Amino acid sequence: MLNVIQLLPDSIANQIAAGEVVQRPASVVKELLENSVDAKAKSIQVIIREAGRNLIQIVDDGVGMTETDARMSFERHATSKIRTSDDLFRIRTMGFRGEALASIAAVSQVEMRTRRAEDELGTLIRIEGSDIKAQESISCLPGTNLLIKNLFFNVPARRNFLKSNSVEMRHVLDEFQRVALANPEVAFSLFHNDQEIYNLPAGKLSRRIIDMFGKSYREQLNQCEETTPYVTVRGYIGKPESARKTRNEQYFFVNNRYVKHNYLHHAVIGAYEGTLPEGSHPFYVLFIDIDPSHIDINIHPTKTEIKFDDERSVYAIMMAAVRKAVGVYNLSPSLDFESDVNFLAGGRSAALQPTPITPSWASGGASSATPVSERSSGRTDSLDRAAGRSFDLPRRDAPPKPSVNNWQALYEGVATPKTADTPETSHEGDWLGPGRSNVPMAETAANGGEAITLGSRANQLQLMVEPTDAGGVEGEAILQIQNRYLLAPVRAGMAVIDQRRAYERVLYDQFQAALTKGSGASQQLLFPKTVTLSAVDFQLALDLRQDLTKLGFEFDELGQNTFIIRGVPTLMTGESEEELFANLLAQLRVDTGRLKLDRAESLARSLGKRASARHTTRLSAIERKALVDQLFASTNPSYTPTGEPVIVILSLDKIAGLFR
Repeated sequence: MLNVIQLLPDSIANQIAAGEVVQRPASVVKELLENSVDAKAKSIQVIIREAGRNLIQIVDDGVGMTETDARMSFERHATSKIRTSDDLFRIRTMGFRGEALASIAAVSQVEMRTRRAEDELGTLIRIEGSDIKAQESISCLPGTNLLIKNLFFNVPARRNFLKSNSVEMRHVLDEFQRVALANPEVAFSLFHNDQEIYNLPAGKLSRRIIDMFGKSYREQLNQCEETTPYVTVRGYIGKPESARKTRNEQYFFVNNRYVKHNYLHHAVIGAYEGTLPEGSHPFYVLFIDIDPSHIDINIHPTKTEIKFDDERSVYAIMMAAVRKAVGVYNLSPSLDFESDVNFLAGGRSAALQPTPITPSWASGGASSATPVSERSSGRTDSLDRAAGRSFDLPRRDAPPKPSVNNWQALYEGVATPKTADTPETSHEGDWLGPGRSNVPMAETAANGGEAITLGSRANQLQLMVEPTDAGGVEGEAILQIQNRYLLAPVRAGMAVIDQRRAYERVLYDQFQAALTKGSGASQQLLFPKTVTLSAVDFQLALDLRQDLTKLGFEFDELGQNTFIIRGVPTLMTGESEEELFANLLAQLRVDTGRLKLDRAESLARSLGKRASARHTTRLSAIERKALVDQLFASTNPSYTPTGEPVIVILSLDKIAGLFR
């Protein structure tokens, strides 16, 4: 029997290793940037063409290499950073496994120029698919200049799996941002197709954050720092009011290496507890400095996941550091024990009444020496007189305002049957709207007061529960609760509808139709608005320009990472156009990365979710009826595009069971 086991050629072994190290152009950018940082470069320039498909060029002013080192750097498992197995537990550099350059050279055409400052001549090496084509001495600047051309030229199957240029460029920008944030003392620049995307001078971390994400971050950065014998936490966090709807700007670095760690993220969110709006995410750039012997960074091919030998301690220290920063900068609400918590006058009368006001039921318009029995017997008269009083001092020419000071008055006349001549006042959908007084107007006027205008409409619910037909209800029968839910009686019992999710389903269908038919209507802005985006979102907007135009957006480029917005979809009017545009792109970037959807589907979902977030307001009866009708006319009224339930039916049996 012939032997079947044999050693793989180096070229094939390098291509296999490249499957782990080089997944896309962004992987090459990451590895080469980390090598330049390890080479103690003070300035690094990145040049990209066609999102890295055709060219990735990294130019640095680091220490450079000798001719022998330049040749050895392309061999598998060649490294200058590890000598013994113990070195694996003392790693503080970025690249160290000696697979990056060998793997990159196996799937691309590489040209490297490098020279040390003390050498007169440098070295030029050309490699194609692990095959060395040339090696010679040349004249070049100190440092290293690496050109990676035609990535995956010899592995067409891998090249076919690359996404569009916009998607690949977003990954490149993500890797560039991570390395640039971790090394603010190094100057970075990035060019794509001869257009400057970033030009980041060396400086402090705060300056790097502002240069990278925009001047708007200047007012929301707050320093976070905590030092212990075990670990040191430092960096910046954002104010709660500047929190965003997406988790794009959140960074952890352990010994200056970017990592993803859900456990530590939970610690940060816990420190913000009670200060963040629902569904919002804070900004943070946090660095953890720890002895390398306490962590394991070689558990993932991309080295973005690490393990701590004592995660609980790191969690507690991280939460304490962020919580301290939140408290020091008064980001969380605090109790003022010096202030008077009594009910004071509002409006203009606050300055006129420096002392607390005695509740009307305590005074009753009578002397404190009045017996309890006498005050009880005259309670109705006292309430009538109190109803005419207000904590707010009215203007002389203003009509008297109804009072809400006397909670007992809410129950006056509740048991009295409604008179036939009582006027009907419509307050659609408002359970706590003004009620109707059963006290005759003449009698009220005679007592020198005004009618009690607060009441409960709970006794009127029986007028709203009869469905008009088998499938729907009238607008009057649809109730709104806390601007969040709609209650509609149906044949089977009662339908509870999530108002925001209902809008999300309806708007999604409308945006889908606009993208399919190109029929999106645009509302022109009287004064065009200017919006400055991150480099990632700017590239995304350029790639989606055609689809955004179909929806109704009209915008033009105004400079680096800046657009001027001239029109927005008519369905999206009523909010800040700049925030709408920026938040939509951020939401779309998250959805695109998390879900494997085509561009139109992802855009419709993101825009529907974004537009529905503001639909948590009071609706009139006509609006409630229209929303329910549109919901049931949609493609799938029971669920949102992301699969969340919109409607819950409470059957009569289930409702009856609640009272057992």
